[in-house]
Amino acid sequence: MDKRPATWKELFKGKNGLKAIALAAGVVLHATDVFLATTIMPSVIEDIGGLAFYSWATTVYVVAAIIGSVLSSRNLLKKGPKISYRGAILLFVTGALLCAAAPYMYVLLIGRFIQGIGGGLLFALSYAMVNVIFEERLWPRAMALISAMWGVATFIGPFIGGIYAEYSHWRMAFVTLMVIAFGLLILTEKILPKKLSVVNEQAYLPWVQLMLITIAALAVSGGAASQHLIWNVGSILLAVILLYWTVKIDKKATNRLLPRGSYDLTKTLGATYVVIALINSSTAVEIYIPYFFKVIHQYSPLLAGYLTVLIAVGWTTASILFSGISLHKVRSSIFMGLGLIFIGLCGLALIMPSQDFSHTAFFILISICLLMVGMGIGIGWPHLLTRVLTYAPKDEGEKASASITTVQLLATAIATAFAGLVVNLTGLIEPGGLKGTQNAATWLFSIFALAPVATFFLLLYTWKSKKS
Repeated sequence: MDKRPATWKELFKGKNGLKAIALAAGVVLHATDVFLATTIMPSVIEDIGGLAFYSWATTVYVVAAIIGSVLSSRNLLKKGPKISYRGAILLFVTGALLCAAAPYMYVLLIGRFIQGIGGGLLFALSYAMVNVIFEERLWPRAMALISAMWGVATFIGPFIGGIYAEYSHWRMAFVTLMVIAFGLLILTEKILPKKLSVVNEQAYLPWVQLMLITIAALAVSGGAASQHLIWNVGSILLAVILLYWTVKIDKKATNRLLPRGSYDLTKTLGATYVVIALINSSTAVEIYIPYFFKVIHQYSPLLAGYLTVLIAVGWTTASILFSGISLHKVRSSIFMGLGLIFIGLCGLALIMPSQDFSHTAFFILISICLLMVGMGIGIGWPHLLTRVLTYAPKDEGEKASASITTVQLLATAIATAFAGLVVNLTGLIEPGGLKGTQNAATWLFSIFALAPVATFFLLLYTWKSKKS
């Protein structure tokens, strides 16, 4: 077996190129929606209200995306790539239409939920196809390509959202998403195969575990919307109990969310999942960044949107640059990435709330901090995902591929809901205004800076155990 790192030319050579385009296309739509929604949310709140539910627009979407990601492996095996992608896109379009017409926040949240199922399907299907259609040498490059699509979306999402928000036409942003989705439908109908070589009509879904993690994420979001401490604390305790229950059930279940061995932290697979979750949770802070820019620094929606996506730009750039590093450099690269995330978040905690910097100095410093967070994640990202495929049981390849998205989205959902809890408790709603928003920003970035610290000690513990 050839152990040399694959080149980009090999990934795009012959039929591999068309396959790579097919996998990347679905991620573009999903990621564009994420950045677009983040950019327009301040304008949405101004129009239809619901500040206490600000984080729900993201949490509901991500929770639904978890459902979509779990459905993906079954759909792929039973229906094949083309039909699976077609159904995902149509769900996404239905949700976008409901969001565009939403008169109240609860209607928009319903639309975001439907969108999320479609987006989660598209996102997970892209990962699930990697180890099916590419040889193992190409996995890191293919994973880096999928991550790079977030970089493409960083320009499309904020541009669409920012332009429409600038002129108070945020609803048209969702209409534009529908147009892009139909374009993607035409593309995938021509490129994707109808069936896989192996079809499993008896693929079952872990409905109990899926229901428990959904309730857990929504519980934290529900607690975040309350101004009573007992509800805030109670929601977190409930989520912890539900997640613990989920793990116990999944360990013994026939139909599992994650492959065998995923819950043993002394083994490479289990530790890798936790590292992916902790690192990914660092990005949850970005949903409030446009709001902080607008209230504290009076930035326009377009400029705030483009600054926010610097995290994704750094993530994408680092993923591409480091996707070809040799295996013996992976560990040190991941540690370097954790340091960048920590420094970036601490910098945001100090700089974002402050009005003491000149406009130019603030712009430069805040951009550096956002890029550092993203690059810290991206440095080791393709290799962490590859480790999941490498160390998962060989008979659970499809489940391992889909589980990458499930873990990533679950971490995002819980972290986003927790971010909402933090900012609501530390001043965003009461007293609100400039002072409350500044205080909320300080606490949010400071608390989330603990995630890379926890990841650092987890990796030390795991690697010293010398078990795989």
